[in-house]
Amino acid sequence: MSVPILETCRKRKRKPRVYNLHRFGEEGFPINRSGSFRDEIRGFLREFSEVEEYNIRGMPVWCTLLSHETKNSVIPLYTVEEDVIRSPEPYCDQCRCTGWSNHFVSKRKYHLIIPIDTEWNMPLEDDVFDMQTHLLHGLIHTNGCGHLISINGMEGGSKNLCGREIIDLWDRICSNLGARMITVEDLSKKRSMDLRLLYGVAYGHSWFGRWGYKFCRGSYGVTKNDYENAIELLGSLELDDIEFDFSEHKQSKDIKQIFRYYREMSEGHLKTLRDLLRFMLIIKSHAPQTSKLPAVPPPTEFPHQKRSKRLFLKKSDDKSLQYRSYSDVAANLGSRWPVRRLEFAADVIVESLKQMKTLKQNGMTRQDVRDAARLHIGDTGLLDYVLKSMNNVVVGNVLVRRYVDPLTRILHYTIQELDGATELIEPKKVAVPEVIPLRLVAESKPGADVHGDLLLLYTNVLLNYPESESVRSATQAILDSKHFVKEWPLWDKNDQIFRFVCRISPSLIGLRPEQITELPQGELVTVSLQATVFDLKQAIEETFRDTYCILTNFVVSEIDELREEDMEDGGDRKLLFRRIESCSALTVRGFGIDLESKLKFQGGCDTWMVKCVCRARDDDGERMVACDVCEIWQHTRCCGIDDSDTLPPLFVCSNCCDEFAEQQRKVLQPKYEFPTTENILLLEAPDNYFGMMMFPSENFFTDQYIM
Repeated sequence: MSVPILETCRKRKRKPRVYNLHRFGEEGFPINRSGSFRDEIRGFLREFSEVEEYNIRGMPVWCTLLSHETKNSVIPLYTVEEDVIRSPEPYCDQCRCTGWSNHFVSKRKYHLIIPIDTEWNMPLEDDVFDMQTHLLHGLIHTNGCGHLISINGMEGGSKNLCGREIIDLWDRICSNLGARMITVEDLSKKRSMDLRLLYGVAYGHSWFGRWGYKFCRGSYGVTKNDYENAIELLGSLELDDIEFDFSEHKQSKDIKQIFRYYREMSEGHLKTLRDLLRFMLIIKSHAPQTSKLPAVPPPTEFPHQKRSKRLFLKKSDDKSLQYRSYSDVAANLGSRWPVRRLEFAADVIVESLKQMKTLKQNGMTRQDVRDAARLHIGDTGLLDYVLKSMNNVVVGNVLVRRYVDPLTRILHYTIQELDGATELIEPKKVAVPEVIPLRLVAESKPGADVHGDLLLLYTNVLLNYPESESVRSATQAILDSKHFVKEWPLWDKNDQIFRFVCRISPSLIGLRPEQITELPQGELVTVSLQATVFDLKQAIEETFRDTYCILTNFVVSEIDELREEDMEDGGDRKLLFRRIESCSALTVRGFGIDLESKLKFQGGCDTWMVKCVCRARDDDGERMVACDVCEIWQHTRCCGIDDSDTLPPLFVCSNCCDEFAEQQRKVLQPKYEFPTTENILLLEAPDNYFGMMMFPSENFFTDQYIM
């Protein structure tokens, strides 16, 4: 059975439209971005999607077909429009946990979903929003703010798409449709290692940071400054200091061997933990998958044989240089891309390097080469694959070489024009003696399994650093930083229209001053260059009415940025030209706001208070418990309750316990003016207490207690 939309097209006698997966969402494909997300998504569904014959709980479903070039498969991208007013779950939990509780409730949510491979030939079910197996599930509100809810690549069960291909597609779609801000909760793992910690220490950002996602909000009161300081502290740990700190622990030998092995491989350029982890991750990306066969012993086991994976320049007897052609390299890679695509990508990379050389620059960093080639090739996965294999290879009449800058530790690419006295050769294979015992021993040595070496450092250095509270606190701060956000700029170079960002005056909705920063940045409003003040007000009203539930009847009465003299004597009929600049932020006032509506803020109608010892003052998605006395919510972890423990039937926070104990102390402590023999025992007795009780003086009580 094929994808359902294909059957629908056959019934309608219409040829289905299929788009290239790796180009879909590039600039101008499928649509040219010119307005806000609420307008672009409608155009996208109207022009580039087919409506399905079924719906999900009354919500319409569209499908866009994407073709994978090398997998020879058709992938369905579903878009579901959720009407918030009729939805059983109108509020957005992702907004609440991200810190957007004070965002207005949008009228519509758009879910973009690619199901798991085994469900491509089946219609979507009613519980599609709750499933965690989707290859892609993203949600974008009408105002352009959204969330990347789930991504599952090869390790998540996909046989056709890897994680990078999926997030590349998602990023291009968001850019093309005019998304404003997209958040993601980074819970990705690799062999039980949290990638936000591993990549954070190695690269200074999470795995999603490659696509521009930055720190948004930390759990348990972690701030952006805490996160950045934690990354800097862990990344700057000196390898020599780590060896010294582990010198009296049983892991000392393994850690020293790992440090020594990778330092020798990098020619001594590794000094800090960041340098080491980054170098190991680069090697891991080149290393083949580990097999069950015994590992081949490293070159150090055979000192008389100098082996190297690199293809160095070599001089022949006639002093002519010999190199390896990239066409031969591409043919032997066994890539999922055809050889012609690899060769085309290599040509594009070489042209980028040639253009840079004309500017009299010696080379380009890997990121610069990638960005330059990205202008011609949209498949970033293909570019990364080709760049990995380009070292000491010939493309046309140019030799491509790469090296690591010893100061910055950044990979650079250079080119060199070849003369006529060159020939291409294949590297000779070096015979390795078959020594079974050494192969078996090599399994436990550093370098035999890069993943295993990373896991050892991750477990011991990052998670269980000995006798260092600062390192452990830094690790916990990074692990508690799960929410990241990417923000797109609003403006482009289109000078044919006026563009404004309009926001409702906070005084109209009764927010406290500290809550103003939690509001959306405002809505994008466009009008023509010949527009009047009245046209602008009308455009603002239409935008707000179409976007938010509580602004369905909103009427603009005033714009703060327009001068009072401009609004006198028929100010609404005056042209905007020379009265207000384009690309300005406007604050508008008016009436018709439904402040009594339940669909006001994404945080909902419940007024519950968070006040935890970790400085958290709002819900961050972590497990919480409410005090049965003061009804204030706190994190269970901060209260000493493990995540595996069940919540107690009666919980009283420490503040209420202290207040109760203070009240009991005041009640039980007597207030004396003239103590008697009955209550004298409640007081602190002097050293000669018993003698005074047996032979009390006449003025005993007055001398001791009356001042």
